[in-house]
Amino acid sequence: MENRTYTADAEPGESVTVAGWVHELRDLGGIAFLILRDTTGKIQIKFEKDEMDDELVETGLGVARESVISVTGDVDEEPRAPTGVEITPDSVEVVAEADTELPLDPSGKVDAELSTRLDNRTLDLRKEEVQAIFTIRAEIQHAARETFRDLDCTEINTPKIVATGTEGGTELFPITYFGEEAFMNQSPQLFKQLIAGSNVERVFEIGPIFRAEEHNTPRHLNEATSIDFEGAFCDHHEAMDVAEAVVTAAYEAVNENCEDELEALGLAEEFEVPTGDFPRLSYEEAIERINATGELDEQLLWGDDLPTEGEVALGEDVGEHYFITDWPSEIKPFYIMDQDDDEQLSTGFDLMHPRMELVSGGQREHRYDHLIEGFEQQGLDPEAFDYYTKMFKYGMPPHAGFGLGGERLVMTLLGLDNIREGVLFPRDRQRLSP
Repeated sequence: MENRTYTADAEPGESVTVAGWVHELRDLGGIAFLILRDTTGKIQIKFEKDEMDDELVETGLGVARESVISVTGDVDEEPRAPTGVEITPDSVEVVAEADTELPLDPSGKVDAELSTRLDNRTLDLRKEEVQAIFTIRAEIQHAARETFRDLDCTEINTPKIVATGTEGGTELFPITYFGEEAFMNQSPQLFKQLIAGSNVERVFEIGPIFRAEEHNTPRHLNEATSIDFEGAFCDHHEAMDVAEAVVTAAYEAVNENCEDELEALGLAEEFEVPTGDFPRLSYEEAIERINATGELDEQLLWGDDLPTEGEVALGEDVGEHYFITDWPSEIKPFYIMDQDDDEQLSTGFDLMHPRMELVSGGQREHRYDHLIEGFEQQGLDPEAFDYYTKMFKYGMPPHAGFGLGGERLVMTLLGLDNIREGVLFPRDRQRLSP
Protein backbone atom coordinates (compact mmCIF):
# COMPACT_ATOMS: atom_id res chain seq x y z
CA MET A 1 0.00 0.00 0.00
CA GLU A 2 1.56 3.26 -1.15
CA ASN A 3 2.61 5.76 1.55
CA ARG A 4 1.56 3.44 4.35
CA THR A 5 3.05 4.07 7.80
CA TYR A 6 3.38 1.29 10.37
CA THR A 7 1.70 2.06 13.68
CA ALA A 8 5.00 1.88 15.56
CA ASP A 9 6.42 4.62 13.32
CA ALA A 10 3.54 7.09 13.70
CA GLU A 11 4.92 10.25 15.35
CA PRO A 12 3.01 13.25 16.78
CA GLY A 13 2.68 16.11 14.32
CA GLU A 14 2.63 13.87 11.26
CA SER A 15 -0.20 13.10 8.85
CA VAL A 16 -0.13 9.37 8.15
CA THR A 17 -1.99 6.51 6.53
CA VAL A 18 -2.06 3.36 8.63
CA ALA A 19 -3.62 0.04 7.69
CA GLY A 20 -4.38 -3.10 9.63
CA TRP A 21 -7.07 -4.95 11.54
CA VAL A 22 -9.79 -3.62 13.83
CA HIS A 23 -8.65 -4.96 17.18
CA GLU A 24 -11.22 -3.33 19.45
CA LEU A 25 -14.01 -0.73 19.47
CA ARG A 26 -15.00 1.35 22.51
CA ASP A 27 -18.04 3.64 22.18
CA LEU A 28 -18.34 6.04 25.12
CA GLY A 29 -21.23 8.10 23.77
CA GLY A 30 -19.97 11.41 22.44
CA ILE A 31 -16.53 9.98 21.82
CA ALA A 32 -15.41 6.57 20.58
CA PHE A 33 -12.11 4.79 20.05
CA LEU A 34 -11.03 2.21 17.52
CA ILE A 35 -7.82 0.27 18.17
CA LEU A 36 -6.07 -0.63 14.93
CA ARG A 37 -3.49 -3.41 14.93
CA ASP A 38 -0.72 -4.13 12.44
CA THR A 39 2.42 -6.25 12.53
CA THR A 40 4.31 -3.62 14.58
CA GLY A 41 1.71 -3.00 17.27
CA LYS A 42 -1.50 -1.05 17.93
CA ILE A 43 -2.64 2.56 17.66
CA GLN A 44 -5.76 4.39 18.88
CA ILE A 45 -8.10 6.12 16.41
CA LYS A 46 -10.30 8.80 18.05
CA PHE A 47 -13.80 9.63 16.83
CA GLU A 48 -15.37 12.81 18.28
CA LYS A 49 -18.86 12.32 16.94
CA ASP A 50 -20.16 15.90 17.15
CA GLU A 51 -17.13 17.30 15.35
CA MET A 52 -16.84 14.77 12.54
CA ASP A 53 -18.70 13.93 9.39
CA ASP A 54 -21.49 11.45 10.13
CA GLU A 55 -20.47 9.15 7.29
CA LEU A 56 -16.87 9.01 8.55
CA VAL A 57 -18.06 8.12 12.06
CA GLU A 58 -20.50 5.55 10.77
CA THR A 59 -17.83 3.88 8.63
CA GLY A 60 -15.30 3.79 11.47
CA LEU A 61 -17.62 2.57 14.19
CA GLY A 62 -19.81 0.32 12.08
CA VAL A 63 -17.03 -2.00 10.98
CA ALA A 64 -16.74 -5.46 12.56
CA ARG A 65 -13.75 -6.55 14.62
CA GLU A 66 -10.90 -8.08 12.56
CA SER A 67 -11.96 -6.22 9.43
CA VAL A 68 -9.07 -4.73 7.48
CA ILE A 69 -9.19 -0.94 7.28
CA SER A 70 -7.04 1.96 6.14
CA VAL A 71 -7.06 5.21 8.13
CA THR A 72 -5.58 8.56 7.14
CA GLY A 73 -5.27 11.36 9.69
CA ASP A 74 -3.15 13.46 12.01
CA VAL A 75 -1.13 11.92 14.81
CA ASP A 76 -1.39 13.59 18.20
CA GLU A 77 0.26 12.93 21.51
CA GLU A 78 -2.15 11.40 24.01
CA PRO A 79 -0.66 9.99 27.25
CA ARG A 80 -3.88 8.12 28.04
CA ALA A 81 -3.78 6.18 24.77
CA PRO A 82 -2.31 2.65 24.88
CA THR A 83 0.81 3.72 22.96
CA GLY A 84 0.92 7.40 23.95
CA VAL A 85 -0.35 8.67 20.60
CA GLU A 86 -3.64 8.65 18.71
CA ILE A 87 -4.91 9.46 15.24
CA THR A 88 -7.78 11.81 14.47
CA PRO A 89 -9.05 10.42 11.16
CA ASP A 90 -9.75 12.36 7.98
CA SER A 91 -10.82 9.20 6.15
CA VAL A 92 -11.52 5.55 6.89
CA GLU A 93 -11.61 2.92 4.16
CA VAL A 94 -12.91 -0.60 4.79
CA VAL A 95 -10.53 -2.76 2.77
CA ALA A 96 -11.94 -6.17 3.75
CA GLU A 97 -14.99 -6.67 5.97
CA ALA A 98 -14.89 -9.50 8.53
CA ASP A 99 -17.85 -11.60 9.63
CA THR A 100 -19.34 -10.55 12.92
CA GLU A 101 -19.17 -14.15 14.20
CA LEU A 102 -15.53 -15.23 14.58
CA PRO A 103 -14.46 -18.83 15.32
CA LEU A 104 -11.99 -17.54 17.91
CA ASP A 105 -11.09 -14.28 19.60
CA PRO A 106 -7.76 -12.88 18.33
CA SER A 107 -7.71 -10.40 21.21
CA GLY A 108 -7.10 -13.32 23.54
CA LYS A 109 -9.86 -12.35 25.95
CA VAL A 110 -11.62 -15.65 25.30
CA ASP A 111 -9.51 -18.81 25.25
CA ALA A 112 -9.88 -21.40 22.48
CA GLU A 113 -9.00 -25.09 22.34
CA LEU A 114 -5.82 -25.94 20.44
CA SER A 115 -7.80 -27.79 17.77
CA THR A 116 -9.93 -24.67 17.14
CA ARG A 117 -6.81 -22.54 16.95
CA LEU A 118 -5.19 -24.88 14.43
CA ASP A 119 -8.36 -24.99 12.33
CA ASN A 120 -8.26 -21.18 12.17
CA ARG A 121 -4.54 -20.53 12.16
CA THR A 122 -4.79 -17.22 10.29
CA LEU A 123 -6.91 -15.76 13.09
CA ASP A 124 -4.81 -17.45 15.75
CA LEU A 125 -1.63 -15.86 14.39
CA ARG A 126 -3.09 -12.42 14.97
CA LYS A 127 -2.45 -12.94 18.69
CA GLU A 128 0.80 -11.42 19.88
CA GLU A 129 1.91 -14.46 21.85
CA VAL A 130 1.32 -16.82 18.93
CA GLN A 131 3.24 -14.57 16.56
CA ALA A 132 6.03 -14.55 19.14
CA ILE A 133 6.43 -18.32 18.92
CA PHE A 134 7.04 -18.21 15.19
CA THR A 135 9.30 -15.18 15.33
CA ILE A 136 11.40 -17.13 17.83
CA ARG A 137 11.25 -20.25 15.66
CA ALA A 138 12.63 -18.22 12.75
CA GLU A 139 15.38 -16.83 15.00
CA ILE A 140 16.33 -20.37 16.05
CA GLN A 141 16.70 -21.48 12.44
CA HIS A 142 18.68 -18.35 11.60
CA ALA A 143 21.01 -19.02 14.54
CA ALA A 144 21.46 -22.64 13.45
CA ARG A 145 22.37 -21.57 9.92
CA GLU A 146 24.84 -18.97 11.16
CA THR A 147 26.49 -21.50 13.48
CA PHE A 148 26.85 -24.06 10.71
CA ARG A 149 28.32 -21.43 8.39
CA ASP A 150 30.78 -20.38 11.09
CA LEU A 151 31.85 -24.04 11.14
CA ASP A 152 32.49 -23.99 7.37
CA CYS A 153 29.41 -26.03 6.50
CA THR A 154 27.61 -25.83 3.16
CA GLU A 155 23.81 -25.80 3.16
CA ILE A 156 22.28 -28.56 1.01
CA ASN A 157 18.83 -29.75 -0.06
CA THR A 158 18.21 -33.47 -0.39
CA PRO A 159 15.30 -35.37 -2.04
CA LYS A 160 12.07 -35.84 -0.14
CA ILE A 161 10.76 -38.47 -2.60
CA VAL A 162 12.84 -41.64 -2.42
CA ALA A 163 12.82 -45.23 -3.65
CA THR A 164 13.70 -46.74 -0.27
CA GLY A 165 13.45 -45.66 3.34
CA THR A 166 16.50 -44.55 5.28
CA GLU A 167 16.11 -47.24 7.89
CA GLY A 168 13.70 -49.64 6.22
CA GLY A 169 10.68 -50.68 8.25
CA THR A 170 7.06 -49.69 7.86
CA GLU A 171 7.25 -46.09 9.13
CA LEU A 172 7.07 -44.73 5.58
CA PHE A 173 4.40 -42.88 3.62
CA PRO A 174 4.08 -44.62 0.24
CA ILE A 175 3.23 -42.61 -2.86
CA THR A 176 2.82 -43.41 -6.56
CA TYR A 177 5.65 -41.99 -8.63
CA PHE A 178 4.85 -42.27 -12.35
CA GLY A 179 3.47 -45.77 -11.85
CA GLU A 180 6.19 -46.88 -9.45
CA GLU A 181 6.10 -47.14 -5.67
CA ALA A 182 8.05 -44.46 -3.85
CA PHE A 183 8.13 -43.01 -0.36
CA MET A 184 8.30 -39.69 1.46
CA ASN A 185 11.76 -39.53 2.97
CA GLN A 186 12.00 -40.14 6.70
CA SER A 187 15.48 -38.61 6.96
CA PRO A 188 18.17 -37.03 4.78
CA GLN A 189 20.66 -39.39 6.43
CA LEU A 190 21.90 -41.40 3.46
CA PHE A 191 22.05 -38.45 1.08
CA LYS A 192 23.96 -36.18 3.43
CA GLN A 193 26.49 -38.98 3.95
CA LEU A 194 26.98 -39.24 0.20
CA ILE A 195 27.64 -35.51 -0.02
CA ALA A 196 29.98 -35.56 2.97
CA GLY A 197 31.89 -38.25 1.06
CA SER A 198 32.52 -35.80 -1.75
CA ASN A 199 34.94 -32.93 -1.59
CA VAL A 200 32.29 -30.73 0.08
CA GLU A 201 33.02 -32.45 3.43
CA ARG A 202 30.84 -30.50 5.89
CA VAL A 203 27.15 -30.02 5.14
CA PHE A 204 23.91 -29.10 6.85
CA GLU A 205 20.24 -29.09 5.96
CA ILE A 206 17.10 -27.67 7.55
CA GLY A 207 14.14 -29.36 5.93
CA PRO A 208 11.06 -31.58 6.31
CA ILE A 209 11.03 -35.27 7.20
CA PHE A 210 8.05 -37.63 7.13
CA ARG A 211 7.36 -40.53 9.49
CA ALA A 212 4.25 -42.73 9.32
CA GLU A 213 4.32 -43.46 13.04
CA GLU A 214 0.92 -43.86 14.66
CA HIS A 215 1.80 -41.76 17.67
CA ASN A 216 -0.75 -39.40 19.13
CA THR A 217 1.22 -37.56 21.79
CA PRO A 218 2.03 -33.91 22.59
CA ARG A 219 5.60 -34.37 21.29
CA HIS A 220 5.23 -36.36 18.04
CA LEU A 221 4.45 -35.22 14.48
CA ASN A 222 4.20 -37.05 11.17
CA GLU A 223 5.82 -34.18 9.30
CA ALA A 224 8.62 -32.44 11.15
CA THR A 225 11.61 -30.19 10.54
CA SER A 226 15.02 -31.79 10.91
CA ILE A 227 18.19 -29.77 11.44
CA ASP A 228 20.93 -32.03 10.08
CA PHE A 229 24.72 -32.00 10.07
CA GLU A 230 27.27 -34.30 8.49
CA GLY A 231 31.02 -33.81 8.51
CA ALA A 232 33.80 -35.74 6.80
CA PHE A 233 36.86 -36.50 8.91
CA CYS A 234 34.73 -35.95 12.03
CA ASP A 235 34.18 -38.45 14.80
CA HIS A 236 31.23 -38.69 17.17
CA HIS A 237 32.91 -36.45 19.74
CA GLU A 238 33.22 -33.63 17.21
CA ALA A 239 29.62 -34.15 16.08
CA MET A 240 28.50 -33.75 19.69
CA ASP A 241 30.47 -30.51 19.91
CA VAL A 242 28.61 -29.20 16.84
CA ALA A 243 25.21 -30.23 18.22
CA GLU A 244 25.96 -28.49 21.51
CA ALA A 245 27.10 -25.37 19.68
CA VAL A 246 23.90 -25.21 17.59
CA VAL A 247 21.57 -25.63 20.58
CA THR A 248 23.48 -23.11 22.69
CA ALA A 249 23.54 -20.62 19.80
CA ALA A 250 19.76 -20.90 19.45
CA TYR A 251 19.26 -19.96 23.10
CA GLU A 252 21.78 -17.12 22.88
CA ALA A 253 20.15 -15.67 19.74
CA VAL A 254 16.66 -15.80 21.23
CA ASN A 255 17.88 -14.20 24.44
CA GLU A 256 19.64 -11.41 22.52
CA ASN A 257 17.19 -10.73 19.68
CA CYS A 258 13.72 -11.74 20.92
CA GLU A 259 13.22 -9.73 24.09
CA ASP A 260 9.75 -8.50 23.05
CA GLU A 261 8.66 -11.99 22.04
CA LEU A 262 9.83 -13.52 25.32
CA GLU A 263 7.94 -10.76 27.12
CA ALA A 264 4.77 -11.56 25.16
CA LEU A 265 5.10 -15.20 26.21
CA GLY A 266 5.75 -14.33 29.86
CA LEU A 267 9.27 -15.79 29.69
CA ALA A 268 11.44 -12.68 29.90
CA GLU A 269 12.30 -13.12 33.57
CA GLU A 270 12.85 -16.88 33.60
CA PHE A 271 14.55 -17.54 30.25
CA GLU A 272 18.01 -19.05 30.74
CA VAL A 273 20.81 -19.68 28.27
CA PRO A 274 22.73 -22.94 28.82
CA THR A 275 26.20 -22.34 30.22
CA GLY A 276 29.17 -24.67 30.37
CA ASP A 277 29.64 -27.99 28.62
CA PHE A 278 26.70 -30.39 28.47
CA PRO A 279 27.34 -33.47 30.64
CA ARG A 280 28.05 -36.70 28.74
CA LEU A 281 26.60 -39.79 30.38
CA SER A 282 27.22 -43.31 29.12
CA TYR A 283 24.18 -45.45 28.35
CA GLU A 284 25.13 -47.69 31.26
CA GLU A 285 25.24 -44.75 33.66
CA ALA A 286 21.93 -43.48 32.28
CA ILE A 287 20.01 -46.71 32.98
CA GLU A 288 21.63 -46.97 36.43
CA ARG A 289 20.48 -43.45 37.30
CA ILE A 290 17.00 -44.07 35.91
CA ASN A 291 16.68 -47.27 37.92
CA ALA A 292 17.86 -45.43 41.03
CA THR A 293 14.99 -42.94 40.75
CA GLY A 294 12.45 -45.70 41.40
CA GLU A 295 10.06 -44.12 38.88
CA LEU A 296 9.72 -47.22 36.65
CA ASP A 297 7.62 -50.29 37.40
CA GLU A 298 10.41 -52.54 36.10
CA GLN A 299 14.15 -52.01 36.21
CA LEU A 300 15.84 -51.29 32.90
CA LEU A 301 18.32 -53.86 31.64
CA TRP A 302 21.27 -53.56 29.29
CA GLY A 303 19.94 -53.36 25.73
CA ASP A 304 16.61 -51.78 26.65
CA ASP A 305 15.63 -48.59 24.89
CA LEU A 306 14.79 -45.73 27.23
CA PRO A 307 11.03 -45.31 27.77
CA THR A 308 9.48 -41.86 27.95
CA GLU A 309 9.01 -42.05 31.70
CA GLY A 310 12.67 -43.05 32.02
CA GLU A 311 13.80 -40.04 29.98
CA VAL A 312 11.68 -37.75 32.15
CA ALA A 313 13.04 -39.24 35.38
CA LEU A 314 16.63 -38.93 34.17
CA GLY A 315 16.02 -35.39 32.92
CA GLU A 316 14.74 -34.33 36.32
CA ASP A 317 17.79 -35.95 37.91
CA VAL A 318 20.31 -34.27 35.58
CA GLY A 319 18.48 -30.94 35.39
CA GLU A 320 20.10 -29.60 32.20
CA HIS A 321 20.89 -30.55 28.60
CA TYR A 322 23.02 -33.70 28.49
CA PHE A 323 24.31 -36.38 26.13
CA ILE A 324 23.83 -40.13 26.35
CA THR A 325 26.76 -41.95 24.73
CA ASP A 326 28.12 -45.50 24.35
CA TRP A 327 24.81 -47.04 23.31
CA PRO A 328 24.58 -50.80 22.67
CA SER A 329 25.29 -51.43 19.00
CA GLU A 330 22.24 -53.68 18.66
CA ILE A 331 19.75 -50.84 19.22
CA LYS A 332 21.35 -48.29 16.90
CA PRO A 333 20.83 -48.10 13.09
CA PHE A 334 23.03 -50.04 10.68
CA TYR A 335 24.93 -46.94 9.55
CA ILE A 336 26.21 -46.13 13.07
CA MET A 337 29.79 -47.29 13.53
CA ASP A 338 30.82 -49.54 16.41
CA GLN A 339 33.58 -48.44 18.73
CA ASP A 340 37.04 -49.67 17.78
CA ASP A 341 37.82 -51.23 21.14
CA ASP A 342 34.39 -52.77 21.85
CA GLU A 343 32.05 -53.92 19.08
CA GLN A 344 29.20 -54.19 21.59
CA LEU A 345 29.21 -50.40 21.94
CA SER A 346 28.30 -47.95 19.20
CA THR A 347 29.53 -44.45 18.55
CA GLY A 348 25.90 -43.31 18.60
CA PHE A 349 24.74 -40.54 20.90
CA ASP A 350 21.57 -38.70 21.87
CA LEU A 351 21.38 -35.10 23.06
CA MET A 352 18.64 -34.71 25.64
CA HIS A 353 16.72 -31.81 27.06
CA PRO A 354 15.45 -32.63 30.56
CA ARG A 355 11.99 -33.13 28.99
CA MET A 356 12.86 -35.24 25.93
CA GLU A 357 15.34 -36.29 23.25
CA LEU A 358 16.41 -33.55 20.84
CA VAL A 359 19.22 -35.09 18.79
CA SER A 360 20.30 -38.49 17.54
CA GLY A 361 23.69 -38.89 15.92
CA GLY A 362 26.98 -40.70 15.79
CA GLN A 363 29.97 -41.64 13.69
CA ARG A 364 28.97 -43.46 10.51
CA GLU A 365 30.27 -46.76 9.22
CA HIS A 366 32.46 -45.81 6.25
CA ARG A 367 33.97 -49.25 5.51
CA TYR A 368 32.08 -50.97 2.71
CA ASP A 369 32.25 -54.54 4.05
CA HIS A 370 31.18 -53.52 7.55
CA LEU A 371 28.34 -51.46 6.11
CA ILE A 372 26.98 -54.42 4.12
CA GLU A 373 27.17 -56.58 7.26
CA GLY A 374 25.15 -53.95 9.12
CA PHE A 375 22.40 -54.06 6.50
CA GLU A 376 22.19 -57.84 6.72
CA GLN A 377 22.20 -57.89 10.51
CA GLN A 378 19.16 -55.58 10.54
CA GLY A 379 17.31 -57.63 7.91
CA LEU A 380 17.72 -55.09 5.11
CA ASP A 381 18.60 -55.91 1.51
CA PRO A 382 21.80 -54.05 0.57
CA GLU A 383 20.90 -54.21 -3.12
CA ALA A 384 17.86 -52.00 -2.46
CA PHE A 385 20.32 -49.33 -1.30
CA ASP A 386 22.84 -49.78 -4.11
CA TYR A 387 22.82 -46.04 -4.93
CA TYR A 388 24.14 -45.51 -1.42
CA THR A 389 26.41 -48.49 -0.76
CA LYS A 390 28.34 -48.39 -4.05
CA MET A 391 29.74 -44.97 -3.21
CA PHE A 392 31.50 -46.55 -0.25
CA LYS A 393 33.67 -48.45 -2.74
CA TYR A 394 35.20 -45.24 -4.05
CA GLY A 395 36.98 -43.84 -1.04
CA MET A 396 34.54 -42.82 1.69
CA PRO A 397 36.22 -40.90 4.52
CA PRO A 398 35.31 -41.32 8.19
CA HIS A 399 32.35 -39.06 8.93
CA ALA A 400 29.86 -38.24 11.65
CA GLY A 401 26.71 -36.21 12.08
CA PHE A 402 23.30 -35.83 13.68
CA GLY A 403 19.68 -34.89 13.21
CA LEU A 404 18.10 -32.33 15.54
CA GLY A 405 14.32 -32.07 15.86
CA GLY A 406 13.48 -28.47 15.01
CA GLU A 407 10.04 -28.47 16.59
CA ARG A 408 11.33 -30.18 19.73
CA LEU A 409 13.96 -27.48 20.08
CA VAL A 410 11.26 -24.80 19.85
CA MET A 411 9.01 -26.72 22.24
CA THR A 412 11.64 -27.21 24.94
CA LEU A 413 13.22 -23.76 24.57
CA LEU A 414 9.83 -22.09 25.13
CA GLY A 415 8.32 -24.65 27.49
CA LEU A 416 5.35 -25.34 25.20
CA ASP A 417 2.89 -27.98 26.36
CA ASN A 418 2.22 -29.35 22.88
CA ILE A 419 4.62 -29.55 19.95
CA ARG A 420 1.81 -28.48 17.59
CA GLU A 421 1.89 -25.00 19.12
CA GLY A 422 5.26 -24.50 17.42
CA VAL A 423 4.11 -25.59 13.94
CA LEU A 424 2.07 -23.37 11.64
CA PHE A 425 0.08 -26.20 10.06
CA PRO A 426 0.93 -29.44 11.88
CA ARG A 427 0.50 -32.89 10.37
CA ASP A 428 -0.44 -35.74 12.69
CA ARG A 429 -2.76 -38.74 12.61
CA GLN A 430 -5.87 -36.59 12.84
CA ARG A 431 -4.79 -33.48 10.95
CA LEU A 432 -4.32 -33.20 7.20
CA SER A 433 -6.01 -29.81 6.72
CA PRO A 434 -5.42 -26.91 6.82
